Amino acid sequence: MKKVLASIGIGNATVDTVLPKNTVRPGETVDADVHITGGNVEQDVGTIRFELETRYRTDEGYQTGDIDRFTLAESLTIHPEQEEVRSTEIEIPYSTPVTVGGVDVWIETELDIDFAVDPEDRDYLDVRPTPRLQTVFDVLGDLGFSLQTAECEADPYGHYTDRRFIQEFEFRTTGRFRDSLDEIEIVAHPGPHELELFLEVDRRGGLLSEVTDLDERHDRMTVRSTDAETIHNDIVALIEKHV
Repeated sequence: MKKVLASIGIGNATVDTVLPKNTVRPGETVDADVHITGGNVEQDVGTIRFELETRYRTDEGYQTGDIDRFTLAESLTIHPEQEEVRSTEIEIPYSTPVTVGGVDVWIETELDIDFAVDPEDRDYLDVRPTPRLQTVFDVLGDLGFSLQTAECEADPYGHYTDRRFIQEFEFRTTGRFRDSLDEIEIVAHPGPHELELFLEVDRRGGLLSEVTDLDERHDRMTVRSTDAETIHNDIVALIEKHV
């Protein structure tokens, strides 16, 4: 009877992933200890699976998407009430969204147990911008732009990356460009050596311009340093090219 109950999740083994910190940046590697506690019966754990996930908006509503996934290929037999710890490292991909504006990112740990409900654990992360992206945000703030939204949304045609979704940052302006711009939208594509930015510059215009999207200009820029003055000059030059 205990085996039957464990197969539907009652008296099953449990899993708890413990991270030394929940605040991370894309590109970092995080240590993790996976604590496994046996239930009421002996169970065989085939693998320990990890999924780094978020939610993104589609035309049909929100759905969960994988940022990355990997498996700790180490099988074990867990006895009743036995406690085991497995240590591993989790890489935070550069494509991981920043957790601002209501965006959630979490690590889901799952034990693969045959003929039973797979025990799961979810750990939410506080994902900060990479140093280059943070400098871009700081420069935009100095120029009078304020972040309005930072939503993840579907990118089914791979306009920006080969992933199914992207994170778009929308900035409204109240500073020096307030008479010529409505907003700037940015899609960031960080990497180990540079940051690629895809920008949509929305100029102030009449109703006809807004309806026909004639007020929108698209551009891109590459950021290779964290020097605020250099980034400031590059962003100003890009904006002035379109106003």
